[in-house]
Amino acid sequence: QVQLVESGGGLVQAGGSLRLSCAASGRTVSYYVMAWFRQAPGKEREFVVAINWSSGTADYSDSVKGRFTISRDNAKNTVYLQMNSLKREDTAVYYCAARYGGRMYGPQEYRYWGQGTQVTVSS
Repeated sequence: QVQLVESGGGLVQAGGSLRLSCAASGRTVSYYVMAWFRQAPGKEREFVVAINWSSGTADYSDSVKGRFTISRDNAKNTVYLQMNSLKREDTAVYYCAARYGGRMYGPQEYRYWGQGTQVTVSS
């Protein structure tokens, strides 16, 4: 079992920045893929980014490419999502997820989920 706990959400003005954290526990995640998804009210859960923990290779959705950066800290078993140049359309609940195996983009492919953290971008 893998437990995931997100933190770092909040309210920010458009153009601002936030950094989300996802701390993993319960099992080593060295061979896992860690991902961020988001879900806005009335919309389906959307892929944001995924990273192979071992290689550091990441895939980003087109909507966040160039603005968001995922990274990981092996010592802390934590993955981060640095979000810059935030837009109102980035407003959503952001979820951290994990799966064993390759990078996948559908939420149904991920077994482990955090509780989510709200990000609100105001104009």
